[in-house]
Amino acid sequence: MSKTSVKLTEREIEILTLINEGYSSGDVAIRLVVSKRTIDFHLQNVYTKLDVKNRIQAYNEAVKRELIK
Repeated sequence: MSKTSVKLTEREIEILTLINEGYSSGDVAIRLVVSKRTIDFHLQNVYTKLDVKNRIQAYNEAVKRELIK
């Protein structure tokens, strides 16, 4: 997937932002009223889209690509 064609959903951006603010997947799940498994599913999709291996890399790559402000 080329860098320019990558799109994150609003929910993926919301989750990455909360993770960057220091919330755990469990905390984000509680806050968004979904299961932790749902949060982990979204994060895995983000990792695949951005070709990264963890949440820190995902957030940094999303900022670098200007997908997150």
